[in-house]
Amino acid sequence: MKTSTIITYTGALGLAVLGILMATSNPSQPKYEQYAALKLTEYLKDNVCIKTPKILENIIPNCSKLVDDANPQIKELISATTQRQDYIVFSVYRTDLKLNSWVPAYTFETVGAFEQFYTYKAKKQ
Repeated sequence: MKTSTIITYTGALGLAVLGILMATSNPSQPKYEQYAALKLTEYLKDNVCIKTPKILENIIPNCSKLVDDANPQIKELISATTQRQDYIVFSVYRTDLKLNSWVPAYTFETVGAFEQFYTYKAKKQ
């Protein structure tokens, strides 16, 4: 056999194995929802709770605990506002969070592949 033929077959086999590996490790929507809820609660604790004015601390004494207690509702909100585009070897998740007119809306776009997530777009509307 020619060297170029061996290289071609090896490359094709490698791509096929990579495709099968990616298809079997494409994360599901429930895993994305769990990831997104974790990231959102981390953001709320690190940015919102810490920056809460002293006046609000009397009304909401333990912001971090309140965020933890709201975790099931956060997961439901993410589930209701997320659309998944499945491309077999990876998925793209688009989440449009809008609570009400007083709170700004956000759009997040995330790629899921190899059982991992990468949020590549976070935009305030």
